[in-house]
Amino acid sequence: MSAAPALETIGGRRVLFAMAAPAEYGAALQARIRPLFIGIGPIEAAVETTWALAACEAAGARPDLLVSLGSAGSRTLEQGRIYQASSVSWRDIDASPLGFAKGVTPLIDHPVAVPLATPIAGLPTARLSTGAAVVTGAAYDAIDADMVDMETFAVWRAGQRFAVPILALRGISDGAAELRRYEDWTHLLPVVDAGLADAVDRLAAALESGAA
Repeated sequence: MSAAPALETIGGRRVLFAMAAPAEYGAALQARIRPLFIGIGPIEAAVETTWALAACEAAGARPDLLVSLGSAGSRTLEQGRIYQASSVSWRDIDASPLGFAKGVTPLIDHPVAVPLATPIAGLPTARLSTGAAVVTGAAYDAIDADMVDMETFAVWRAGQRFAVPILALRGISDGAAELRRYEDWTHLLPVVDAGLADAVDRLAAALESGAA
């Protein structure tokens, strides 16, 4: 197995930050953390996060906390603002013809919306939905959540397998207008980067104080 990913030590806790893509990793975050890049979408995120946690376990350095970090879309939340995910759901899974609730994985014990810790005082919270598709326009109508991403539920599931708790910090990069090109996602990423860096600093303070 390859070497374990870099962990940050914050407040005496070992923290693994997981991000989807380098485009979200701007100068402010670069000055603070060395994240694991897990790829875009739930499959890549599950594979890479599971590999990383297995490598950490093999090295005898399992993280105390996973942090899913990056951008999200929302039609209703403030664009560019950072939110703690109060819950995460998986919008793609639907085994309702077999009698399972939509959003629940058959034979895996989890609620439709998995509650997540929100330890950073003063940072707003929102419900997060993970799925494999980029959401835009009217597609938001079918989603029972405040914001959407493509990785956090997969990161949570991998963390659950290794008994590592997870937090999710997401900056709203798009959603107010229809997405038509790549730049519609990237134009607010510098704002999101600065906001996420501030959230990381506030998370460090919460860990050091014992609030998280």
